[in-house]
Amino acid sequence: MASVIIVFVILLLDQLSKAFISGILQLNQTIPLIKGVFGLTLVHNRGAAFGLFRNQVYLFIITSITAIVLIYFGLKDNRHNKYYVVSLSLILAGAIGNLIDRLRLGYVIDFLNFYIWPVFNVADSSITIGAVLLGWAILRKK
Repeated sequence: MASVIIVFVILLLDQLSKAFISGILQLNQTIPLIKGVFGLTLVHNRGAAFGLFRNQVYLFIITSITAIVLIYFGLKDNRHNKYYVVSLSLILAGAIGNLIDRLRLGYVIDFLNFYIWPVFNVADSSITIGAVLLGWAILRKK
């Protein structure tokens, strides 16, 4: 049940934030929020992390669907380990959020811009936090 709530909340935040930013910014427009540190910039990411493998939308769709299925089974097998449930749910939510963009638009909407890092979104953040937590859970188990 916790996994369903986590996935739902992250997906809602991800999709609402992308719709909001798309409604207020033009493509590549930036609104600085913390001078020289952070702003909102609308980017259409047609690649993977850091824009790698640009325009390989079908590859990303197949990879995302495969990851979603594997994570689903991982959740079923580890439903009694709260760290695995939270981490896999975060990764699952992020994967679904970006998959929705790819299926609907052919690209992923990114907008969080720390100027020293590539632009990203809520789904990307969820995947990263989930992966770090999963790594910690695996190391903790050993």
